[in-house]
Formats: sequence, C-alpha cells, structure tokens
Amino acid sequence: MKSYSYIIVIVFTILFSCRNDFDFEPSVGNLSFSKDTVYLDTVFTNIGSSTYTLKVYNNSDKNIAIPKIQLGNGLASKYRLMVDGIPGQVFENVEMLANDSLFIFVEVTADVADANPSDFLYTDQIRFGTDGNFQKVELVTLIQDAYFIYPERVQNPDNTYTYENVSLGTDENGNPITIKASVLSENDMINGNELHWNNTKPYVIYGYAVVPNSKTLIVDAGARIHFHAESGLIVSDNASLQVNGTISTTEELENEVIFEGDRLEPDFSEIPGQWGTIWFTLGSTNNSLSNLTIKNATVGLLVTGNDGTINPTLDLNNIQVYNCSNVGILARTGSIYGLNVVTNNCGEAGIACTFGGSYEFTHCTFGNYWPSPNQTSLFVDDYDGSIEYALTKADFNNCIFYGSTNYSIAFEKEGSDPNFNYQFNNCLIKFNDFNNQFSNNPLYQFSGSKYVNCLIATNSTTNNPDFKNPSKNQLLIGQNSAGKGTADFNYSSGTSDILGNQRNNLPTDIGAYNFSIFE
Repeated sequence: MKSYSYIIVIVFTILFSCRNDFDFEPSVGNLSFSKDTVYLDTVFTNIGSSTYTLKVYNNSDKNIAIPKIQLGNGLASKYRLMVDGIPGQVFENVEMLANDSLFIFVEVTADVADANPSDFLYTDQIRFGTDGNFQKVELVTLIQDAYFIYPERVQNPDNTYTYENVSLGTDENGNPITIKASVLSENDMINGNELHWNNTKPYVIYGYAVVPNSKTLIVDAGARIHFHAESGLIVSDNASLQVNGTISTTEELENEVIFEGDRLEPDFSEIPGQWGTIWFTLGSTNNSLSNLTIKNATVGLLVTGNDGTINPTLDLNNIQVYNCSNVGILARTGSIYGLNVVTNNCGEAGIACTFGGSYEFTHCTFGNYWPSPNQTSLFVDDYDGSIEYALTKADFNNCIFYGSTNYSIAFEKEGSDPNFNYQFNNCLIKFNDFNNQFSNNPLYQFSGSKYVNCLIATNSTTNNPDFKNPSKNQLLIGQNSAGKGTADFNYSSGTSDILGNQRNNLPTDIGAYNFSIFE
C-alpha cells in the first residue's frame, strides 16, 4: 500500500509542482511593433479596404498577458481587428510567450462623413494595456467620396435577387445572353445626370454602365473613373462617348481622364485584368476620346463594327492604354483614326485590327513588353473563321512598333480577296526574322511599296527606339533613338506630341513623343 502512495505523490509532484513555464504576468508596456502607424491606403466611402498586418513583439524573457487590446474608439470604431484568428474590437488577457510575436490584421469600412472634414482622414488607435496605461499604434485611412453607378436589384419571393441587365443577343443555341448592367439616365434620383461625368469626385462602376440609344456620355477633363471587377462601359447603337481630357501641366495629371480599376492600393496600380472593357457596339457613332489613360483592363477599347459612314466611328487623340490582360485596342471591322496613341504591356497585342475594317494611325507608339513570347504590338487580319472581310485601309504613319519579342507586327490574310490594304510610312518596326521564315512572305517585304522609308529593327541594337523605361510604361524616346528626326513632316505638320509639345522643328520624330534628354 505504501508503494502506491509513493507513486501517487510522485505523479502529483510532476503534474502540479511549482513551474513558471506557462505562467503569464501582466504586460508592463514593453511591447514593440512592426510599425508605429498603420496606413491603410485610400478607400472609397462605404467600400471595405484590403487587409493590413501589424506584428506585435514580446521582447522579454517572460510570458506575458496583455490586459486589453482594443480600438481607441471602441465599438464605435469603423476599423475591424483580428487577433489570433478571432475578429473583434476589444480583446482581453491576450497571452504571449517569451520572445514571441503576434499578428494583428486590420480592415476598415467608413463613410466620408466619418473622416476629418479638412483632410478626409479617418483615424483611430490600437491600444495595448489598461485603460489608463497603454501603448498605442495609430491607424490612418484616407476616405474618398464618389458617385456609385450599379445595377438595381429586386428581391424575389424566394429571397433571391434579380439584377438589372441588358441583352447581348443569343448564343449558338438561341438562348438569350444577358449582362448585369445599368442604363445611364439623365435624371437619376441619386447621381443626377449620369450622362455627364464631372471631375468633382470619382465615379465607381459596378457591372456595366450602358449609354442608351441616341444618347451621348460626356466625360469632363480631370475625371477619374473606377471600374469594379467584371465591369465596364457599353456604348449602344447610335449612342456616343465623348471624353474631353486636355493636356496636363503637373505630375498630378489634373486634366487627364483616367479609366482604371477600383482597387486603390499601390500594389494594384499596375495589375492587368482588373475590370472588363470600354465596348463600342455595332452602330455606335461619333465617338471622340482625348487625353485619356486606360489601365489594367481585360481589353482597353473594344470596337465591334462601325456606323457605316465615311467618317471614323472612333477618333482617338492622346490616348494611353496599358496593362491589358488581353488586347489594348481590339477592333472588329472597326473604323478608327488615331493620333498620339500609346499602348504597352498587353497580353496578346497592343492593337488588333481584325475582321477587316478601316484604320489610320499617325505618330503612335505601339509597344508591348508583356512577359510572353506570343504577344505582338500590332495584329491585323481579315477573317473571323467563316467570313472574309475587306481590309479597306490600315495606314500607319510615323509610328513605332517595338517590344520584347522578335516580331512586333503580325498579319493573317485568308483567301484571295485583293482588299487587304495596308501601308507603313516612316515607321520604326521591330522584326527579327532570325531564321528567315518570313523572307518570302509577301506581307513582310520591307523593301517594297508597302513600307516606305521604314526603319526595321532586326536585333536589339539596330534601330532601337531608346525608350525611357518600358517596364514602367514610359515610352518616351531619348536622344539616341533611331526615331529621332526620321519622321515624314507631311504627317507631322500642325500636330503636337502627346505631351503637348509642337512638332515644328524639322526634322520631326517618329512616335507619339518628341525626343527628350533623360535625367
């Protein structure tokens, strides 16, 4: 019996002996933090932010219990915390082992009315300790007010929702194709005139915004338009889009119109494919875009058909299209005139003139440094898989076609239709036919009449455009550019470059930019 007593004593001694391995004493303010202020990037009013991370360190050799982790504004705060995987705004007796760390995740959803009216900053603190003795980390967010355009939704009897939509026709089986969209109105109860986008505050688009038949959407200089995922703009039959940007004089691009996604964090500033497209449907007419930058779309501009007149359906002046996951400008039997158009970093092509059509581009820079061996700067064809279309005109004057692949232009001609008309005048074209696979192809005879006074870059050093920094979409040309002083002034006369610098010094430069001396 005594032996059993000894065993029990030993077991209890092991289990309940006085140990301090897992004893926790209250924190005395010796925490350190990965940052003293968490800056959450700009968010739109009442739209949730991304998640941000704060790391808390216990630098002591003792286990501690933080009496309280809480937001300074308590339950009234618009910030949200997650501590040790638990969401909330107040956390008590949070334990930390010696020399250990703790992650805190922070989000915010706030109204512009919650922000400081002088600077639109919404602030709070994360406090660590007791109510009277605490360490703190500041929280700062800029809240931006906006106009919101989105499809109306109606609740069904079964508690599901039906959203406002528009018809896109039928599929190959005759089934209707619809898209979640809102038709813009001149007398919207919330936004007022939705057919006139001003620069007083940004616009945020959910779903597709539709310019209805016989109406014109006017966009003022300096307007900022943000598209949510899978959103865009549709210009209907007999409708028009007029973007009235002008030359800017500061780095803030105060007069440029910008179409981009609605993620405002710096990490998303150059991410392709964040939203859909600007779609000019068959029959849209008198579309005029000036000083417009389009970023991070799937397709920047989609043109499906033309208005049937002799005038261009789409007139582009000082247009930049960057970071499109598919194509920068995709035209199908389009009718487009472009002056000072710049494209770069597009998954398949900077510009694709497909299913025939009529195109004229002057002083444009079509770059493409997308990280893929299959992309090109320019693609042209006359066939949709079943029908051959007439390419009535594809003229390129004083333009640059250059990128990271060997071939910056690509043609696909089907059948024997003679109406495949294209012309390059005083253009700089990268075409490195390193194995002579195109040497006998009649579409690429650079010494022929289709290519007048063109500079052909057959490698990375010959006829290089000397771009400033194409990886950052900076396609200005330097003083060592092959395009410097090699343009045809007949196409330059009376024009300015994309920055507003006149082309009045002979000889003029190829591309959308006059040459400059880089700092």
